[in-house]
Amino acid sequence: MTMVASQQRQRMPLEKRYALLGVVLIAPAVLTLSAVIIYPLVSALYLSLFSIYTPTLQGSWVGLDNYAAVIGSRTFWSSLLVTLIWTCGTLILQVVLGVAMALLLNQNILFRSLARSLVLFPYFVSTVVAVLVWRWLFNDLYGILSHILISIGIIHMPVDWLGRMPNAMESVIVVGAWKFFPFVVIAVLARLQTIPEQLYEAATIDGAGVFGRFFDVTLPQLREVLAIVILLRTIWDFKEFDLIYLLTGGGPLNNTRTLPLIVYQQAFGLNQMGVAATYAVLMMLVMLVFMLFYLYRVRRQAA
Repeated sequence: MTMVASQQRQRMPLEKRYALLGVVLIAPAVLTLSAVIIYPLVSALYLSLFSIYTPTLQGSWVGLDNYAAVIGSRTFWSSLLVTLIWTCGTLILQVVLGVAMALLLNQNILFRSLARSLVLFPYFVSTVVAVLVWRWLFNDLYGILSHILISIGIIHMPVDWLGRMPNAMESVIVVGAWKFFPFVVIAVLARLQTIPEQLYEAATIDGAGVFGRFFDVTLPQLREVLAIVILLRTIWDFKEFDLIYLLTGGGPLNNTRTLPLIVYQQAFGLNQMGVAATYAVLMMLVMLVFMLFYLYRVRRQAA
């Protein structure tokens, strides 16, 4: 038997043996991916077709009634608008702050290594800790932010940063941008270090100033990495839950309630797991639209 197996291995082409080895090596990753992504996705699609009571997970078949009810409700569209405002606002700030900080850290400044380490602090700090600190800063009674603004004469009385609109949305966007902009810094800084210095020298010889070199050399070189960063951050910000939930809980009067917060409230507040799954599926469809739009733009630019 051993001789037969050895002869079969010898007759098997080397490329086929490598292909079988690749299948064996990638199988654990495929199984893990199926367990953590495909199974929850199929389960969400399945649950969205039922009216299910969360504590018992018992319910009845309703078909597409959940989708009709959710899409026809004002709650879905208002929360979708809030989610888009949050995503766009925090994304713009992240990109602007991230690119500016990356350009600064790419220069030969004093304590550059230390500054590069410290700029990553918001991204790695726990969301719970970060939110607790920011809630203390935003407190309208003893918060240091209102105290500083009163001291320098910008305002004359404490501001309710998290309890009134539009202060609450602006505060959430600022905290989100502060928390996640280091990711943009990491990606952009890595790309800046690979831009050939000869391009800047040629632009300088042609008479380009600081802004000219940025728009003619730096920005075109950053286009690809910024497209990837924007796509990833859009997906991650669109589904952000813990920061908004801990900071405002969706208030005041649900004005900062995004779609992920509605999924949580429906599933564990109102015990409507089927409706929560419907919201989750609709969120996935919205993100799919973003993905298809991105792929369309990439293929159009390539053509």
